[in-house]
Amino acid sequence: MFKVILIDDEEMIVEGLKKVVDWAQYDCRVVAAASEAKSGAEVIRANNPDILFTDIKMPNMDGLTMLAGLKGEFPNMQITVLTGYRDFEYATRAIQIGVTRFLLKPSKMDELEEALQVMTENLRRQQKGMPESGEKPAEELQGTSPANNFIVRGALKYIELHYADKLTLTELAEKAYVSQWYLSKLLNKYTNKSFCDLLNETRIKKAEELLRQNPSLKIYEISDALGFNDVNHFSRVFKKIKQMSPNEYRNNLYKQ
Repeated sequence: MFKVILIDDEEMIVEGLKKVVDWAQYDCRVVAAASEAKSGAEVIRANNPDILFTDIKMPNMDGLTMLAGLKGEFPNMQITVLTGYRDFEYATRAIQIGVTRFLLKPSKMDELEEALQVMTENLRRQQKGMPESGEKPAEELQGTSPANNFIVRGALKYIELHYADKLTLTELAEKAYVSQWYLSKLLNKYTNKSFCDLLNETRIKKAEELLRQNPSLKIYEISDALGFNDVNHFSRVFKKIKQMSPNEYRNNLYKQ
């Protein structure tokens, strides 16, 4: 029997779905529900469902990022989006990421049943080692899926914007709606670098800019501005990447 999870911030919709859909007819059962993305990700990891019905317009949530994270970490999970968000481009991007169906609220019963039929058929084909209905693109078969590309691009952009914060892999994984383990694996696969390497390289690149642009800045002030724990740590990282200390780098600038 296929396990189903429902995520929607409108409790009435969750309860309605539980009652109006004849889940047993499709060899399905609802194992859990959630009202927002963070708790939704937790119940998904706890239950490893086969099917997900979810809204993508909930408080404090980036819907596309959540979908990419879920599809990247759980590639075989079938996802149907239920939303009042009427944006064709948004729907297209969601489908590119790997969503099976994109349904507008209020969804009709025949639309829900068709989505369930397609998703359960895809799951049965998976069990038999057959491709899902609709061939997957070559890059997805090779492991470089649109969802994973989306996750990595988003993670790199987040590092670029938040390098000065006390940024951790845990925080970055939460923003990407994936586990730390999965995000670490993706970053290594796509960039051949760890999270720490990527964060430090971004910070040192910014340090070079500050050293060039503002000669009056103290080294410890640059260290603080870049989010390092202390100036000694900053100096060690700078020397490891640039093969010279921050002071040596600055002195070389003004020798030229």
